[in-house]
Amino acid sequence: MFSGSSRGAGILLLVIMAAIAVFLVTEALGALGDNEGNFLTDSTWVTDGSEPAFGVAGLVMGTVLSAAIAMLLAVPVAVGVALFITHYAPRRVAQTLGYIVDLLAAVPSVVFGLWGLVFLSPKLLGLHTWLSDYLGFIPIFDKDGAGATARTLFTCGIILAIMILPIIAAVTREVFLQVPRAHEEAALALGATRWEMIRTAVLPFGKPGIISASMLGLGRALGETIAVAMVLSSSQELVYKILDPGGNTIAANIANQFGESNELGRGALIASGLVLFLLTLLVNGAARVVINRHKEFSGANA
Repeated sequence: MFSGSSRGAGILLLVIMAAIAVFLVTEALGALGDNEGNFLTDSTWVTDGSEPAFGVAGLVMGTVLSAAIAMLLAVPVAVGVALFITHYAPRRVAQTLGYIVDLLAAVPSVVFGLWGLVFLSPKLLGLHTWLSDYLGFIPIFDKDGAGATARTLFTCGIILAIMILPIIAAVTREVFLQVPRAHEEAALALGATRWEMIRTAVLPFGKPGIISASMLGLGRALGETIAVAMVLSSSQELVYKILDPGGNTIAANIANQFGESNELGRGALIASGLVLFLLTLLVNGAARVVINRHKEFSGANA
């Protein structure tokens, strides 16, 4: 019974994924056929005119940039938190800190969005100016004008980093707790310090788990909707400067426009959702390849 139910659950999951893909493709084909622009390279979004033209270039850029910022900020902090909880903190402190970190995952997205819009964005104006002054020679940190708002992709990435932090930290913490005790004791017996033991025994064993946890967080960052829609000063232009107001993501664009769109507009939004669906599949597929390559060398099978 257990074997059959497990197999059935796996098959059901594949059926659901296939059904979602079929729905997205079916609903998107009509809109793509009426599109007068290039769906993959254009950044305009006009679906209610006599010559509708829409594309996802700007949306994909905003989605990837905000998610990349979130990952760069969240992954090192999450791994550090997991290491502190499992190998450094006293038991009571570790339990309390683990509970607090897990509690972040229960905060609704709209609360993060309100906090980012009302509190965090004004506080980040100085950081935006500092980054532009000292790192402006890098195109991504170049800032056009003084700017009176910090509702940018950079701020959006910080909000997303806070939102995905508990997911990555919780999974990584459980992976570190599964490291064979004999591996740790052997490293310490050979004279390794605690950090050397972590570097030689814990991190190699947990590398596949860290990658898996990071991909779960990345999936959340790519698909986050409400918080991004509230914080970001959205536009359909192709924005690659993360300190300038503007930019948009696929999920936030769907949330902002779906209720007011006509039939063609809804089809266009579903087509953009198909792009996000494929992007998520590609990212997770690439992560699975990396995990499989590292697994046999991590010591997980020892």
